[in-house]
Amino acid sequence: MNEQRKDILDMLAEGKITAEEAEQLIAALERDQPPAALTARPKGKAKYLRVKVHTLEAGEPGRVDLRVPLQLLRAGVRLAALIPPQALERANAELNKSGVPFDLTQLKPEQLEALVEHLDEMTMEVDQPDTTVRIFCE
Repeated sequence: MNEQRKDILDMLAEGKITAEEAEQLIAALERDQPPAALTARPKGKAKYLRVKVHTLEAGEPGRVDLRVPLQLLRAGVRLAALIPPQALERANAELNKSGVPFDLTQLKPEQLEALVEHLDEMTMEVDQPDTTVRIFCE
């Protein structure tokens, strides 16, 4: 047990804070310090892209846990190769209008494995006062 958690429990035992206040303080500590088990993944070939979002809005916890098979990404790129160039150009124009400067014509199946390899090494964490977002491969 870490020192901060022990201090919170001591304050609860002494009656200085309520059980609800102790729960909120402990939840804040957990958001500030992600568990070690989540920060490191044993090396091996990743099979999934994970997106986890935890929020606390208006006192209510919210959670999104998305697990996308990387095989789906591979299949999507192969399917994109079958789309006629005119359709890709129109899709690119619509993406640009929406503020997403992405060129679908540059997405090549032969480059996919390098992309998947880089995704395998990626971990992104975003912490805001009431929201934690983690994107990683497993």
